[in-house]
Amino acid sequence: MKAIVIAENKDMIWQDVPNPVLTDGDVMVKIHAAAVNRADLMQRAGQYPPPPGCPDWPGLEIAGVITEITPEVEKLGKWKVGDRVCALLGGGGYAEYANVHHSMLMPVPKGLSLVEAAALPEAFATAYLNLFIEGGAKAGMTFLMHAGASGLASVVIPMAKAFGLRVITTVLNEKVAESIKHLNADVVVDTSKENIADVLKREAENGHPLNLAIDCLGSEKVGECFPYVAYGCRWIMIATLAGDITPVNMRTMYVKNIRLIGSTLRSKPQETKAMILSNLVNDIWPKVESGEVRPTVWKVMPIEEAEAAHDLLEQGKSVGKVVLTVVNE
Repeated sequence: MKAIVIAENKDMIWQDVPNPVLTDGDVMVKIHAAAVNRADLMQRAGQYPPPPGCPDWPGLEIAGVITEITPEVEKLGKWKVGDRVCALLGGGGYAEYANVHHSMLMPVPKGLSLVEAAALPEAFATAYLNLFIEGGAKAGMTFLMHAGASGLASVVIPMAKAFGLRVITTVLNEKVAESIKHLNADVVVDTSKENIADVLKREAENGHPLNLAIDCLGSEKVGECFPYVAYGCRWIMIATLAGDITPVNMRTMYVKNIRLIGSTLRSKPQETKAMILSNLVNDIWPKVESGEVRPTVWKVMPIEEAEAAHDLLEQGKSVGKVVLTVVNE
């Protein structure tokens, strides 16, 4: 089969690689589409290696069709050859085929194409993990999701809204703010004009102190915001794209019982990921099928253009998810 191989000079080359091998509990998926994530960019840069046992090529979320199952999976009776599925991977999605443990599979929600379904597993699992498991999200909370034009935000914001949270998000400029209007965030902060700490102070004064944040930016802004959050606020760090270091007033943290939480989905045990995917199918898929929560697929590109797709994310040009197609539907 073919897969995207990262060369020593970081070029991405679509070339022949060994076929995946099924082990007990696996199915073989013929990949139709794979979504692009910032973790893929980090892996390409040598900063985020795949877990042991995963292929060297990137790709955390795919959609496709089952072409083969092992006897163990056949006995379970849940999956069969020909099923349309989407899957969460530790890596290896930029390829023609992937061997996937059955617990990492989800059915494609009714009404979605395989391209749309490829944008679900990693983004939706990350959203669910950080909103509900790490964040304890509940209706009526005030919630901050940084980087409102990101692929993750395109999932997190409507998911939070569907469960009754008040949502604040940040964007780089007015043009980007226009592009995410369809997400229906309650407050969109143009950071070229306003400081997020000032906005949180104003929100608190108006009776909406921040209860929960999912932060992919970091930087000195984190510490600046802490004086204006609610008692017991959970601030979840999933990346530090704007900077790794922030000064924090530790007294503010303990007086307000602020929880500063580091979180990554990829490093979680398979059992935890399987639980998250099961919860997605039970709790979130009905909202996907009803249209309450949908992925925002911003651009679809052939797998051979993976490098150009990475450039779009690197340059901050994407608004929503970028999806690579391996098989045209």
